[in-house]
Amino acid sequence: MPTLGAIADDFTGATDLATMLVGRGFRTVVAVGPDSLDGADPALTDADAVVVALKSRTAPVDEAVALSRRSLDALRALGCRRFYLKYCSTFDSTPRGNIGPVTDALLDALDARRTVVVPSFPATGRTVYRGRLFVHDELLDESPMRRHPLTPMLDSRVHRLLEPQTRRPVARVGLETVRSGPEALRAALDAPERADALTVVDAVDDRDLAVIAAATEDFPLVTGAAGLAVGFEGAHRGAARSAPASRPGDPAVVLAGSASAATRAQVAHALDLLPHRRLDLAALRADFDGTLAELTAFARRSWAADPGRPPLIYAVATPEDVEKETPAGAEPASDLVERALARCASHLVDAGARRLLVAGGETSGAVVSALRARTLAIGAPIAPGVTWARAEVAPSGRPETIDLALKSGNFGATDIFTTAWEQLA
Repeated sequence: MPTLGAIADDFTGATDLATMLVGRGFRTVVAVGPDSLDGADPALTDADAVVVALKSRTAPVDEAVALSRRSLDALRALGCRRFYLKYCSTFDSTPRGNIGPVTDALLDALDARRTVVVPSFPATGRTVYRGRLFVHDELLDESPMRRHPLTPMLDSRVHRLLEPQTRRPVARVGLETVRSGPEALRAALDAPERADALTVVDAVDDRDLAVIAAATEDFPLVTGAAGLAVGFEGAHRGAARSAPASRPGDPAVVLAGSASAATRAQVAHALDLLPHRRLDLAALRADFDGTLAELTAFARRSWAADPGRPPLIYAVATPEDVEKETPAGAEPASDLVERALARCASHLVDAGARRLLVAGGETSGAVVSALRARTLAIGAPIAPGVTWARAEVAPSGRPETIDLALKSGNFGATDIFTTAWEQLA
C-alpha cells in the first residue's frame, strides 16, 4: 500500500519526481489525473509512492485547486499519509498562482499550519541561496525563463514570487541554518514566527536537501521541485524500477514541442543524425488530417529504412521558427503544436511505435491524454529529471504497452534525442 502521495502540476514534473523516488527505493507509479486512482488497480496498491500527474501549472486558479484537492482525496483513500506538492524547479507561476493557492488548499485539507518551499534541484542547476533562485550561474530573472511565453519569471526572490499568491505569511531560512544540521533547521522551522508560514529554505547541494528532508520528515505536506526527494528513504533500494516494455529495434520516435533553449539545442544536434520533419503550421491549418497522415507516412518510411534511427518531428529549432504573430482567426501556434503532436503520437502508436520520447511539459500532457494512458511505471533514468516509463495506452481503444519518456523542455543533455535509447537496451 502506498504511504507517500505526490501531486505534480505537469506530466514531465510527475515523471521527474517519480524518477527521484525510484532512485531512493520507492516503487513508484505515476497516475494520470485523479480519475486514474482506482483503489483496485494492483499497480497502485503494490506501490510505495504514487504521483498524480496534472495539467494544472497554467490552468485557472480555481481549476488547479479543485484538481489538486481531488487528487489529495484520492491519494488519502489509497492509504497515503504523507504528501508532496511538486512544482517546477524554476517556480513557474503567475502573480496569482498556482503554487500558492494550491499549497494553501492542501494545507487546509490536511488541517496543517505550515510547510516548506524548496524549488532547489542542484542536479539540474537549480539552487536557492539567500532566498534567490539560480538557474546554473544566472539568477532566475536573468535566465531564459524571463522570456517564458506562459510564465515569464521577472524576479529571482522566491518569497516575493510567493507572497502575492498565498493567504499565509512567507518566511525564509538561510543556508547557514541548513548547514547546521536537521536539529537546527527544525528548531528554526518551529519558531513561533514560522508556525503558520510557508518557509522558503536555501539549498545549494544534495546534502542541504537531505537536511531539509530529515527536518521535515513528520510534516504532513512538503512542497518543492523533485530535488527534495533526494533526502527520502524507501524500502526497495536497487529494486524499484520497472522493466522496459519494448525491445531494441522496435519502432521509436521523438516528438519535440518545446521552444526552450535546451530543446532547441537538442533538436539542432539531432538534425544531423536523425531523419526529421518540422511541423508546418500553415499546412496544419490548411489540412490538419492530411498533414498528420504525411507525418505518419514519413515515420513509417524512416523505420523501414533504418530502425536504429528514430525519426524526429519537431516544432522549433531556432528562435526564428517561433511564430511571431497568429494569423487573423487562426489557432495560436502553441495550441496547434500541442494538438498536432498529441495526434501524431496516437497515430504513430497505432502504426507500431513502441518507444516515444516527448519534449515539452505541455506537449507531454497532451500526448499522455491522447494515448489514453492511466498509469506509468517508472523505469530506467535517462538524465536528471528524465526517465523511461512503462505505459499502458489505448489511443484507439486497443491496449498497447509502450516505453514513454516525458522530458521537460529545459532538461537533458544536448545529445539526449540520440542517446536516450541506450537505457532501454
